[in-house]
Amino acid sequence: MMTMNGCKGQTPEKTRMDELCSSVVRPATQANRFYTGDARELTEEVDSFLALHSDDKKYNNVAAVIVPHAGYYFSGNVAAAAYMAIDPKKQYKRIFLLGPSHHEWLDGASVNTEADWYATPLGSVKVDHETAKALTTTDCTDDTDLKETTNYTNDANLDSVFCFRPEAHDREHCLEVQLPFLQRLFAQYAQEVPPIVPIVISTNDYNKLKRIAEVLKPYFTDENLFVISSDFSHYPSYEDACKVDAMTGKAIETGDVKEFIATINANARSGKRNLATSACGEFAIITLMLMLDKQYEVKHLMYQNSGDIDNHDHSRVVGYHSFAILRNRNNGSGQTRTDTDFSLSAEDKKMLKDIAFNSIRDSLDGKPIAQPIVNCQFSIINSKCGAFVSLHKHGRLRGCIGHFGEDYPLYEIVAEMARAAAFDDPRFMPVTRDELDDLDIEISVLTPMRRIQSLDEFELHRHGIYIKKGYRSGTFLPQVADEVNWTKEEFVGHCSQDKAGLGWDGWRDAELYVYEAIVF
Repeated sequence: MMTMNGCKGQTPEKTRMDELCSSVVRPATQANRFYTGDARELTEEVDSFLALHSDDKKYNNVAAVIVPHAGYYFSGNVAAAAYMAIDPKKQYKRIFLLGPSHHEWLDGASVNTEADWYATPLGSVKVDHETAKALTTTDCTDDTDLKETTNYTNDANLDSVFCFRPEAHDREHCLEVQLPFLQRLFAQYAQEVPPIVPIVISTNDYNKLKRIAEVLKPYFTDENLFVISSDFSHYPSYEDACKVDAMTGKAIETGDVKEFIATINANARSGKRNLATSACGEFAIITLMLMLDKQYEVKHLMYQNSGDIDNHDHSRVVGYHSFAILRNRNNGSGQTRTDTDFSLSAEDKKMLKDIAFNSIRDSLDGKPIAQPIVNCQFSIINSKCGAFVSLHKHGRLRGCIGHFGEDYPLYEIVAEMARAAAFDDPRFMPVTRDELDDLDIEISVLTPMRRIQSLDEFELHRHGIYIKKGYRSGTFLPQVADEVNWTKEEFVGHCSQDKAGLGWDGWRDAELYVYEAIVF
């Protein structure tokens, strides 16, 4: 690492330079090794790879990509296929970079909590220091009994699965080589690369990989992008690489982590000459696959190996795949899934209602909102999602306030929205102590929002609608449809006119999102 200090003078990028002053910057250790260190040449090289895929389909629901990390000469084309599948106009809050350790055995995951920036010849990329630090302070053991028929060990001591090991990052190339691609991708729309969370994973303990995935799962939302760095077969012949990589790729496409692990093991037992590994980033890929469920689709984008480049040596090659992981998998009926495996137990619902009630009561007593005792970090009420709290008195609405952002834990949102519904809804006078025992509390927990392009994707009574155009926005919860006798078009028209202030037809050129609600 190096520290920037002694910054002086005015420049067009003074704000960025001020941030860099006295910051810890990880230098571009792989420049002139895996890619050129000349900024102009690097820009031209990356742009030329991206241009090869300029006509490829872009997706606004990319949750993750799997990309190679070899020298750009060999894998740059395959990497570009993954990056050009991403719609750079989508506003990601942060990017998680996951890859293997090529130099240090960690028996866990190392998160770079020291660096404030990662440097490349094209400039510096900011690290989400707060999130990186948060990952290394988790403390919740997982006592799930996992018995897998694989070569993965089962170590019960899971408390320190995340750490910071400088030596795991200082010489590691697998994350650094992704940055110039991200920089040039977002530069197409004059955007900065969102802050990154650099994570190196190195353990064959299945329980620890599962724990890593569980800690990361709350961040695996529509607002974040995950970049998984991995090459595939190492050093077999060209023909053997094509066979092995095809099997590995098909296993990843299933989205089934057990199928992937079984295929890796089968490849290792296949006797293929010089096959050192089927995927050097297998632990990062397993971590990703452990976060997937039926709402995700794994889409294969491109395959090459080093033998395809200028008729390179076919006796000893390395394979490169790229994949995009898309949210909202087609369920086979011709319609896209919007539901998730997100569910609340009776105990979760009771706790959230207690939190809402206590928040109102404590506010009446002049006390701050109390922090509830949550037994485990992986409790569903720690998930970051939106929620509305509605208050009714003798069957009549007494207040309703909600929050859409997936930026705070559910229990915090419920506490804040309950207080706001009781005291800040401008349509009603603040709730008094005499009313407290007469209040009925209804909580609507919102599933992640999904952008739609047509009203054909909107299902009345099942979906809520969120309309956004510029600084104006408005929403109707799904249950509003149960209270009115509107058609789908009237539902959206009223939301556009009455809630977003865009007029009856204003939704037609606005951004439309749907979501579902768990109401109790």
